Amino acid sequence: MTDQKQTIQDLEKLREKAPLIHNITNYVVMNSTANALISIGASPVMAHAVEEMEEMVSIASALVINIGTLSDRWIEAMHLAGRTAKKKGIPVVLDPVGAGATSLRTNTTKDLIEQVGPHVISGNASEIMAIAQAGFTTKGVDSTASAEAALEAAKELASSTGSVVSVSGKTDYITDGNEVDKVTNGHHLMGKVTGTGCTATAITAAFASVNGKAMAAATEAMTVMGIAGEMAGEQADAPGTFYTRFLDALYKIDGEQIKKYWKQ
Repeated sequence: MTDQKQTIQDLEKLREKAPLIHNITNYVVMNSTANALISIGASPVMAHAVEEMEEMVSIASALVINIGTLSDRWIEAMHLAGRTAKKKGIPVVLDPVGAGATSLRTNTTKDLIEQVGPHVISGNASEIMAIAQAGFTTKGVDSTASAEAALEAAKELASSTGSVVSVSGKTDYITDGNEVDKVTNGHHLMGKVTGTGCTATAITAAFASVNGKAMAAATEAMTVMGIAGEMAGEQADAPGTFYTRFLDALYKIDGEQIKKYWKQ
């Protein structure tokens, strides 16, 4: 179970440190995830060229690998960045967007897990089940299963890979294969804004840069995300307004807000 006091301390540490978070992410969410990272206090860079991977990763505090829009060169860059991060002890968070929808996505995800050994694998229920269970397919990049349904698959995946697995949903589950953290904060409009899951992955990387315990960092990130969603939902009744209020909430969230909305 994540500690409330530690979550507040890590949020403050994040803002004090302003860590550089290197994102190899998809075209759809580059702007929104960059804005979210800036709002919470981190410093994002979206760098994808193979030629600068080793240099960029070397100065980063954490690496996000998001497979949402794949190409041969991007896959090459992901592997090079991941190997460099692994060698230098830099936290890696992998988001297997759409794994299970096509063999390219599924195989790329499995190759990255095997070769990079990400600290955290962060995805929706269908993606996690597709990686853990051969033959499970997904509908595009949206989940067709509940987070609860994916919990056993998540535990199996964590146990077999050594990665912490974070499953997003109405209730978020984070597991290292043995222990399970549960986050019930959130708002229904989060599912109506594209890239919310990708944002969760980026925020997870930000917390991983200040907390060396991957499970704690992932749970802290999902908690802060969920609370920010609730804060935004109090002032918005439609997706467009919600997105703006959500960025505002990430910027404004502090220890008092965390204490007020804490549900664990």
